[in-house]
Amino acid sequence: MKRIKTGDTITVIAGRDKGRQGEVLKTLDNNYLLVKGVNMVKKHVKPNPNTEQAGGIIDKEAKIHVSNVSLLNPVTGKADRVGFKYLDAEGDAKPKKVRYFKSNDEVIDVA
Repeated sequence: MKRIKTGDTITVIAGRDKGRQGEVLKTLDNNYLLVKGVNMVKKHVKPNPNTEQAGGIIDKEAKIHVSNVSLLNPVTGKADRVGFKYLDAEGDAKPKKVRYFKSNDEVIDVA
């Protein structure tokens, strides 16, 4: 289980976009993320008439390492550390592993 998943709202804690917030669009291999509106770069694109793609310079999100971001705690509105713990299940079911914020012990995702 990963500390940051697709769809989470994060805050950048290091780098040129420090302080920006965004939603995780995709998690990539080797602990990298694509975050909406964060780490924007200019990409030069050649026109391709077969796919009706126009050429020019486009803005797109570049990958950012997971160590440079932190999960946003909606209660405090600040970046927070994430931990794991097990919730007791009813009956014979095994305990469920969940993520929680370390500052206030609030569970992030209960499904």
